[in-house]
Formats: sequence, structure tokens, C-alpha cells
Amino acid sequence: MTDESAEFHPREQRTPDTYAPVAVALSGVTRSYGDQVVLDDLSLRVHEGEFFSILGPSGSGKTTLLRMIAGFADPERGSIELDGVDMVGVPPYRRDVNTVFQSYALFPHLDVWNNVAYALRRKGLRGGELRRRVGEHLELVQLSGFARRRPHQLSGGQQQRVAVARALAARPRVLLLDEPLGALDAQLRGRMQVELMRIQREVGTTFLYITHDQEEALVLSHRLAVLAGGRIRQVGYPEDVYERPATRFVASFLRSSATGTTNILDSEVVGHDAAANLLELAVGAGARLRAALPAEATARPGSRVTLTVRPEKVHVYDVDGAVAPPAGWCLLPGTVVDIVYTGVSTQYLVQVPAAGGSTLVAFVQNTRRISDAGGPGQPVLLAWEPEHSVLLAEDADLDGHGPAQAGS
Repeated sequence: MTDESAEFHPREQRTPDTYAPVAVALSGVTRSYGDQVVLDDLSLRVHEGEFFSILGPSGSGKTTLLRMIAGFADPERGSIELDGVDMVGVPPYRRDVNTVFQSYALFPHLDVWNNVAYALRRKGLRGGELRRRVGEHLELVQLSGFARRRPHQLSGGQQQRVAVARALAARPRVLLLDEPLGALDAQLRGRMQVELMRIQREVGTTFLYITHDQEEALVLSHRLAVLAGGRIRQVGYPEDVYERPATRFVASFLRSSATGTTNILDSEVVGHDAAANLLELAVGAGARLRAALPAEATARPGSRVTLTVRPEKVHVYDVDGAVAPPAGWCLLPGTVVDIVYTGVSTQYLVQVPAAGGSTLVAFVQNTRRISDAGGPGQPVLLAWEPEHSVLLAEDADLDGHGPAQAGS
């Protein structure tokens, strides 16, 4: 599980002396609509210069959280600080933030140049400074040649870049992005992800990005928070949250982008290899697995625990093949029930009797012909390294590792 007290610093500079100042700090934020609690005692810190994503399903409270940071709503309890100043009760126009919406919200009667210039004129910019600022930001989003076009003459991606240029031209301390790529097709969305990362790197503005798309959050973010039921379930770097999910919900929601699923197994603690710091786990009748014990956690023999293993970590071996799994790996025998060919990879769906007949998924790169990979009905061994067995705190009897209400 990710250290929730860790400060943000860029991936290439993750040392204790590179901590960044806090740009947005939420503490104990609660908001209800009628008898429905939308945000529940939520605390979070976003650091200066960070591309931070709030990831969660519909109804998790993402948009309400963003609206409160922008000033369009206030919490019933708690504080929202920008650069150390509490903004609760401060109107939107006095907050140094700007918002990019999914609908772009461009003025249809104005051309691109005047759309970007609109907020700057309201701030009193005129003449050469106005022209320079608009020109800089059109160049930033690579739309210098489109200055005199109207929004209806642009593609969806171009309209989105105009919206980003308009928001950044006012030089906000924090840019809020409310699912800005949701209306784009998959190919264009991929290109816009690259553009947003480039723009954020160039300007260094703190980006706070709202999305329900887990792949988008993993690709874009320096760090991300997983939000569900108005509470933050986990905060961390993308690879940490994906590789070491804290709870069953996080493991299931951040699924493998290749397979669209993950593997979750219920088991019982039967021992502890102290030398290797590995728990010995029983799954069904006779099947044994091993998993690393999280730091500062303990588990008693007889405890029921839940673990996950990502499909891409699982290897498939022929039961009678010449190649056997390495010693010490987790092993589960099963029978192939289906094989799905996806081009660059193959998904094996394997029924495992020891897991109550559940179907587990293995994701295998296509380094051999599909005709060599066996077929339905073939007995196989699923195998993976113990370090890839991740215990899920929400469903586990692990002292010190209850559900995460994230901090940093």
C-alpha cells in the first residue's frame, strides 16, 4: 500500500529533498444533498506543478469536489485552501483557478483569437500585451494558424485546445479539468492526452484532472486519487496504485487495460515465512499461495484474507510441458475454458477448482503462434511470483491496514 504521507515530486526526482509546496489542500470536506452524503470527511493535498487526477465512477463525488475548489459550491464542513489560504466563502472570480469543461464552453460568435482574449480583456489587458499573451497561448496549443476560425470550423480536439489556451492565458495557479476528453473519440482522445501532458510540462501549472477513465488517469498523472462513495480510497503514483491496490474496490476499478479485468482470490493464512517475509496462504483444498506481508502489518493463522494478482503477471504452463514454473512461485492448476486473441496478446480464461470454480485470467504476449498455445479443455498451471500477490486491506484481517482515507 502506498505511503499516504509521501509528498509529490517528479518521477525522475523522487528523493526527500525534492518535496513540492502544497497548491491545494482539502481537510475534512463534507457535502450533502438532502440525505445523500456526496463527500464524506475528505482530506487531500495536491502539490505545486503536479498533474493530479481524481479518478472514480459516476456518482463518486468527483464533479462536486471540483466545483467546490472552483468556488461554485461550498462544503458544509471542512476547509479548502489554495496556497495556504482558506477559500470557503470566497466567490469564484476571486480564486486563482480556471476550469476547462467537457463541453468546451467556447463563444460560438467569437473566433479563436477572441475566445482566448476574452478573459484577458476582462482583466484589463489591451494592446501589445494582449496580442502577445494570446499569441503565446495559441502557439502553446499549436493553433497559431487558426486564430480567425470560429469554433464550428474546428475539430473537437482543436476546440478543446482552444479551451485550454483560454484557461491558461489568465495564468491561474491551478487549472481544473472536468473530464475534458470525454466527448472525443478514442483515437483523438489518445492524441489529446499527449498534448495535455506536453502543455502541462511546458507551463508548469498545477493541473487537477477529473476523470472516470482509469487508463487516462494512469497515463496522464504524476499522482492520482481513487474516489468512491465520497471518500478517497487510495492516493499514490500511478504505478503504485495499479501495482499495489489497497482495497478490493481499487483493485477492481483499476483493471488491466489489456484484459479489462483483474483476478481476486479469497484465502486463509496458514503460516508465515519470516525469513522471506511471505505469508503462506491456502486457497481451497490443497492449493497454496504466497504473498508479501505489507510493512507494519500482521496476520494471524486462520485469518481470512483477499489477494489480487494482475492478469499480465500470470504465466501459463502446460501441465506436462518440458518447461516448469520456477521454484517458489505461486501455482494454481486449472482448465482453459476460452482463449481470446487480441492481436498483440492472448487472454487465457482458466477455470480453477481450488478457487471455487472461479475463472481467472492470464494475459500473455503473442511471442508464439496462436496455434501453439493450446485450446479450451487443456489442463494448465497458472503461475506467478509471490511479490505479485497483493493483499487487499479492505477485506483482509491485517492489523494496521484498514480502508484508506487518503491524505497527501
